[in-house]
Amino acid sequence: MSQKKSPVLFITGCLTKLGLKLTYLVLVACLIACAPLMVEAQAPRSPTPESLKGVLGVETVAKGLEHPWGLAFLPDGRMLVTERPGRLRVVERDGRISEPLAGVPRVYASGQGGFLDVALSPAFDKDRLVYLSFAESGEGGAGTAVARGRLAERGLENTRVIWRQQPKVSGSNHWGSRIVFRADGTLFVTLGDRFSYSEKAQDLSTTLGKIVRINPDGSTPRDNPFGGRAGARPETWSYGHRNVQAAALHPETGQLWTVEHGARGGDELNHPQAGKNYGWPVISYGRHYSLLPIGEGTAKEGMEQPVYYWDPVIAPSGMVFYTGDLFAGWKGNLLIGSLTPGLLVRLVMKDGKVAQEERYLGELGERIRDVRQAPDGSLYLLTDARNGRILRTTPAANR
Repeated sequence: MSQKKSPVLFITGCLTKLGLKLTYLVLVACLIACAPLMVEAQAPRSPTPESLKGVLGVETVAKGLEHPWGLAFLPDGRMLVTERPGRLRVVERDGRISEPLAGVPRVYASGQGGFLDVALSPAFDKDRLVYLSFAESGEGGAGTAVARGRLAERGLENTRVIWRQQPKVSGSNHWGSRIVFRADGTLFVTLGDRFSYSEKAQDLSTTLGKIVRINPDGSTPRDNPFGGRAGARPETWSYGHRNVQAAALHPETGQLWTVEHGARGGDELNHPQAGKNYGWPVISYGRHYSLLPIGEGTAKEGMEQPVYYWDPVIAPSGMVFYTGDLFAGWKGNLLIGSLTPGLLVRLVMKDGKVAQEERYLGELGERIRDVRQAPDGSLYLLTDARNGRILRTTPAANR
């Protein structure tokens, strides 16, 4: 004859079983939630080294430029410099600054927008062509554009826009933009996601949050990765970028390298390859300015990891692979401008990875907008300020 269980024992047993099941379910849920974190690759993070003093000597070459943004050396040693409000100037070797050159396109000078980068045609000695990237207004708002014109005595001639970011949208932030020529004569143009339209960085029907590759006349190279793909812009080279303001070609491999702005943390060093997705805004090593997490974490299948990232950020703008002899031991290193906290960042590269990071010129308290190597191997820096300067940097022993 079976005995009936006491109601107390029955309820206690049920609760015990329920508790075990809940514990099990919680453990399973935790394992599922944590699984991506266990398997995802982690990119190397900057150790945030202190700025070194006494390594570099600095002299002012020119001053009085209003928010200078891009610099290109002419064959005779003079410089072309863009000012964000919409001016292009020639700066003589002794620092004298010309009047604004004629023939430049009209820019949308608002917020971060205006004149951006400047680059010379690889055949400049013959064609005298100058390429400019800039913020351009139009139907729907504004977007990054590229124009080219022939440099003459008083300015640019026959200037025309050869390429426009699509679509134009509202807002005044995140334009990119650097211009980098490949050895085959095509050019990369780095772009921003236009801030409020970050989701478009994953949308191949737009060129927001992309790097594009175009021919010198603005047409699309036939071997671009998305040529012929329905619903995709054929000029797109890579996508999933936030705001790429630093770009350079590796002097030996010819590979494109970039540094892009993250949000709160998450500035990224990448070497964008044809057709690949660099994750923004689905994955990121940063957080929103509100401190809320971004997207789905730091990694996802089918999305590329950065070579290196910064948190806290350096706010990168302008960079160059050093190829000179003036700075002993620096050949092949990456030199990057920092807007915040305001530095020159040097990355020692080995086998495609960052082996060491050093920082300089923090004592200046300047926003470094562009970094260029001069013909003599010295480094020229642009400071982003209302009274911006061109600085020449050499090893301290050479002062």
